[in-house]
Amino acid sequence: MGGSALAQVYKQIGDTPADLDDAKLLLAFFKAIQTLNKQDQLIAYHDRSDGGLFVTLCEMAFAGHCGIEIELDDLGEDALAALFNEELGAVIQIQSTHIEKVMDVLREFNLDNCCHVIGSVQDHDEILITHNDQKILNSSRIELQRAWSETTYQMQALRDNPQCAQQEFDRILDETDPGMQAELSFDINEDVAAPYISKGLKPKMAILREQGVNGQVEMAAAFDRAGFSSVDVHMSDILNDRVKLDDFKGLVACGGFSYGDVLGAGEGWAKTILFNNKARDEFSRFFNRDDSFSLGICNGCQMMANLKDLIPGAELWPHFVRNQSEQFEARFSMVEVMDSPSIILQGMAGSRMPIAVAHGEGRAEFKSATQYDQVLNSLRFVDHYAKPTETYPLNPNGSTNGATGFTSTDGRATIMMPHPERVFRAVQNSWHPQEWQEDSPWMRMFRNARVWVD
Repeated sequence: MGGSALAQVYKQIGDTPADLDDAKLLLAFFKAIQTLNKQDQLIAYHDRSDGGLFVTLCEMAFAGHCGIEIELDDLGEDALAALFNEELGAVIQIQSTHIEKVMDVLREFNLDNCCHVIGSVQDHDEILITHNDQKILNSSRIELQRAWSETTYQMQALRDNPQCAQQEFDRILDETDPGMQAELSFDINEDVAAPYISKGLKPKMAILREQGVNGQVEMAAAFDRAGFSSVDVHMSDILNDRVKLDDFKGLVACGGFSYGDVLGAGEGWAKTILFNNKARDEFSRFFNRDDSFSLGICNGCQMMANLKDLIPGAELWPHFVRNQSEQFEARFSMVEVMDSPSIILQGMAGSRMPIAVAHGEGRAEFKSATQYDQVLNSLRFVDHYAKPTETYPLNPNGSTNGATGFTSTDGRATIMMPHPERVFRAVQNSWHPQEWQEDSPWMRMFRNARVWVD
């Protein structure tokens, strides 16, 4: 127990610390876990580290929003040592019907003597731990999770917007939170662009970037997959007359830390266009073509919002300012696609699904309630109950009613703060329904653009 978190709580150093006695056993453990993972036997895994078995089990219950019942009988006579020692080890969650299959694998690697079945997940929201038929702990998961999160909350309240810190802390109180989900209004596996791709024609797509932008590769990959010929275009190419937007059917302004993602980064990008007559004329001519479309993501969204005077039907687009949390937000958030004329979101209205978010200045600011009521909102953040939300962190920037995407009146220009290009494949999502195959729902957006161009 020497050097353990428990010892530190009591202002002690302790005596003998946790140590690795047999390196071969650790190697066998690693190989066994990899084998179980390949066999799809593991539901969850957590190494035993700071705080020992007790903290490991609590953190797993916190993440799963569930209760657990644990028996320590097989872990020795000293319950305190069993719960708080920090020797190497892990807790794995498996199907109860697969216990023998899993144990067979562990025996194969000579690990059966140090593996124990210690408990089960429960529907009730309590953490119950027993030892030799005696209750060691019987406590509410919510109470323990709030205690575990208290330090983080207090630091966050001092460093960030205290209202946002309180909202995130209070979310722990929701016992019935169903978690993330996906509800689609279209067939995720339907490739609507397939008939157009089969013709062999690849419209040119300008993948526009500026200093600090880092989302251009994923964006190019998504549009290439949808049947476009993606072309890397730096702003210097346009300013120096090396590239003409007349040659492209589509333009996307990519996201990712343009100008360091500070002090209105997208605004600075827009001003390199607005204050340069050649660039201003180039973009104005592109936006006013009936056969062109444009998309702005993250910093590109902020940039295009500042070019709204050049974009037909975009006059009501908002101004994007610092997140209400006062911090950069990199999250996986739920959004709903709204019914709008956006050409890239056709057939997707009513769908709710997760998407990557990474921005510091994503809050949509409106001059008046009238402007908000009249703007064409194409995307909004929703909570886990499918309701539009302003609650942090479900709404990471604090925009009114969750609004985070907008389109022009004819639908040819669309802007959004989240990053669909980072999750257009199912495997790119940190969570997704098991039935998703190769494509995520966001691939439909890029294919819609290809259908419109033809």
